[in-house]
Amino acid sequence: MNSRLSSFLRDNTLVPETGRICVFGATGETDLSTLPQDRTDVVQGLYPEAEALRARGFSTKARPDAQVSLAIVCLPRAKALAQAWIKEAVRITPNGTVVIDGQKTDGIESSLTACKKRVALGGKLSKAHGKSFWFSSEAVFSDWGTLGAQQQDDGYWRAPGVFSADGIDPASEALVQALPQELGADIADLGAGWGYLSAQILVRKTVQKLQLIEADHAALDCAKKNVKDPRASFFWDDATSWTPAKPLDAVVMNPPFHTGRAATPDLGRAFIKTAARILKPAGQLFLVANRHLPYEAELTARFSVMKEVAGDNRFKILHAQKPTRPRR
Repeated sequence: MNSRLSSFLRDNTLVPETGRICVFGATGETDLSTLPQDRTDVVQGLYPEAEALRARGFSTKARPDAQVSLAIVCLPRAKALAQAWIKEAVRITPNGTVVIDGQKTDGIESSLTACKKRVALGGKLSKAHGKSFWFSSEAVFSDWGTLGAQQQDDGYWRAPGVFSADGIDPASEALVQALPQELGADIADLGAGWGYLSAQILVRKTVQKLQLIEADHAALDCAKKNVKDPRASFFWDDATSWTPAKPLDAVVMNPPFHTGRAATPDLGRAFIKTAARILKPAGQLFLVANRHLPYEAELTARFSVMKEVAGDNRFKILHAQKPTRPRR
């Protein structure tokens, strides 16, 4: 765990003796040892990270819901989300302190520069390839974006920091073009994001039930606005362990392949394992992936039939049928 934040809080005597504390973006690995658990809420919308924090005894929320004495922002990679969190941290801390902590690779330098233009810093620390700094909540960030779903020019609702926040993902568009008109009655969209794929799946009349599974709470909130169909149901959950009430006819997915900054196909392979586990014996899987990702071996190991049905130099659309591994 990175101890820079805890050292900074301790050395600057920033933890108040009374009042609530809100931490934006801490993960299951973040060192929060200087904070009293009974007064600390962590804003964490990613389901696996929220579960890890709860296992450590912390209260988690998708969004802050009360004023606090101390707000801490663990800087995310997405600039728009970082700005929205800082703005929200100032809003909920009317008479307290705001602390920003982050790595150089996550944009801490630009955040520091932007904040220094708006308020005098109370202190800062450079350590372990990152920085921590604090200021009083008198800073003004009215020109920065806000949290939550916002309707875009194309009509879809998206939120800062969600996957493909700037527009429709071209890989998902490619997958939609390759999907057959008849997919079956009971379907799941694993890693549904803000709902683009699901909205297109529901155009198909054979669909009776569509379950959207998404680990990012903000993205799922957007999906609920983008998919206004009674056949759809929404699950804030981890797609690598989620289980439906009964086996499904089909799974459609554009699986993630990043964990933080690290690109790894293991996450996509875990999605494939879930698909094989939750499908009916004759069920089918459609997935899109970047051309370089090596998913074919996993598909061949877990399905009787696998082939590429469409693609170009950027993406491939893979279709698998008849899972061969135990589903439960």
